Amino acid sequence: MVNFVPRYVFFTKGVGRNKDYLFSFESALRDAGIAHFNIVSVSSIFPPGCKVISREEGLKRLKPGQIVFCVMSRLASDEPNRLIAAGVGCALPKDRKKYGYLSEHHAYGQTDEKAGEYAEDLAASMLATTLGIPFDPNQAWNEREKYFKVSREIVKTTNVTQSAICDKAGKWTSVLAAAVFIL
Repeated sequence: MVNFVPRYVFFTKGVGRNKDYLFSFESALRDAGIAHFNIVSVSSIFPPGCKVISREEGLKRLKPGQIVFCVMSRLASDEPNRLIAAGVGCALPKDRKKYGYLSEHHAYGQTDEKAGEYAEDLAASMLATTLGIPFDPNQAWNEREKYFKVSREIVKTTNVTQSAICDKAGKWTSVLAAAVFIL
């Protein structure tokens, strides 16, 4: 029986521009370093015991054409000068035998910082609810982040986010962010 629980994960992001929608996405995949894999999108669970490694180390462990599982956020537009963003948030529990959360967020008009904070907040909020940590969802992220970390149940939150201003001539612009799993 094949074990599909990933042992490693790395985070990456990219942006691409082209007159064709599909090629702009392909260009973003190339920029992220993952265009040469067969990508399968999965939902938002960060596996227990999974180790975060660098993009460079992760890419060395994969082969062209390999089926690769990832949590990916992506967005594209051909509206001139439109700001677009895609981010993946991550929240890890103190007990590494428990699972964490990854979240996907994409938005128009948000910077890297705003979209990244939102993605990180989503992941931390999902993890907090599974750990039974009470919190006020209407509270600002920076206040909830402090509370989550003070609870000592959520040990780390982070995000990878890519934003871009769309091409002024109306070419397609694609952004993506991904957590790439390695079995």
